[in-house]
Amino acid sequence: KETSAQKFERQHMDSTGSSSSSPTYCNQMMKRREMTQGYCKPVNTFVHEPLADVQAVCSQENVTCKNGNSNCYKSRSALHITDCRLKGNSKYPNCDYQTSQLQKQVIVACEGSPFVPVHFDASV
Repeated sequence: KETSAQKFERQHMDSTGSSSSSPTYCNQMMKRREMTQGYCKPVNTFVHEPLADVQAVCSQENVTCKNGNSNCYKSRSALHITDCRLKGNSKYPNCDYQTSQLQKQVIVACEGSPFVPVHFDASV
């Protein structure tokens, strides 16, 4: 079974991110990473940084998560990310996403031992 940490990597990590500038990046990646099975996941963020750099966020600034939990951490610096948002007229199984390349700080929830990201909370 997929662990929470593995799920985070599948849903949010794309360290090479070579084709993220392509307008079809989100459509391809959301499908490839199995986020369009049964329904279209409405919003998802991919991070184009080394996994170690994203894991390091777990030792950076502790902030409160959107759901009120206290195990979220904000990156000190802006990271290269791609935001994927489902277009309003898109219907499953034809999941059609808007691809936006951004540089923003990220907020992730961390847990476990080793203490690693298990949830992408926000970008700011």
